[in-house]
This record gives sequence, structure tokens and C-alpha cells, in this order.
Amino acid sequence: MFAALNVGTGEVLGECRPSRNGADFLAFLKKAVKPHRGKEIHIVLDNLSTHTTPEVKEWLARNPHIHFHFTPIGSSWINQVEIWFGIITRQSIRRGTFASVNVLITQIRSFIDSWNTDARPFTWTATAGEILAKVRITQTNIKKLVQNNAK
Repeated sequence: MFAALNVGTGEVLGECRPSRNGADFLAFLKKAVKPHRGKEIHIVLDNLSTHTTPEVKEWLARNPHIHFHFTPIGSSWINQVEIWFGIITRQSIRRGTFASVNVLITQIRSFIDSWNTDARPFTWTATAGEILAKVRITQTNIKKLVQNNAK
């Protein structure tokens, strides 16, 4: 599943595809940015390899008003769409019984449609200082893990 969260409105564009390759991501990306044509667009992404394929890089070069920002490894919680993925998982998918992939996809689409009827932006409750402190702690812990694994 690919999903884009408009942080200004809270609306979600989601699409289920049989694979997660660069071509599928690029097709989704084009659909996601189309309504915002002519505007500066900033997209927060994780470090999935499909986000940096040669085709995606070429498309970005032809669309200089679109800017990618990658979350640090281990910090995907910074990306608000990850919060939404947690919500759909808890409220619609986990513990569900789906007779087929098509039934699951229908459930996901229904959830997105319902979500978007009352979409609102997420409100951060942590201060910038608290968030940056967590990032620093995470970075320190990752460095310790790497050092321990090198022994």
C-alpha cells in the first residue's frame, strides 16, 4: 500500500498495488502531486529503495518544485503518515478476517473514504525540543548498537 497524507487537511490518498517497486511508486507519486500542480511540494519519506530509483530521480529532476525529505533511519515516527498507518492498522485491519486480498483492499478503501469524510490535520503534542531530544537519544542508541555489533 502507498499512502500520502496531506498534513494541511488530514486527507489521505491511498492505493493498494501488488508490488512496491519504483514504477508503482512513481505512478502513485504522480497521482498524489497532480492536485497540487504549480505549487512547491515537500514530501516526507522513509528510506525505502523504491523512493530513489533512477526513474524517480529523473522525474524529480524534471519537477524541481517537488522536494523529498527523508526521515532518519529508525525515526519513521516523524513522518505523520506513519501515525495514520498505525490508526488504520488498529481500527480496521488488525484482528480482521479477510477471505481474499480483494476483500482486504475493499476494507482499506472503505476506511480511507470514511477517514476523508471527517479528515483533520494531526496536532503535535510534543514540542520541537522534545522531538529533537528523542532523535538525539535514538542516534546515540544506534551508535551504541553499531559499536557493540562491531566487537
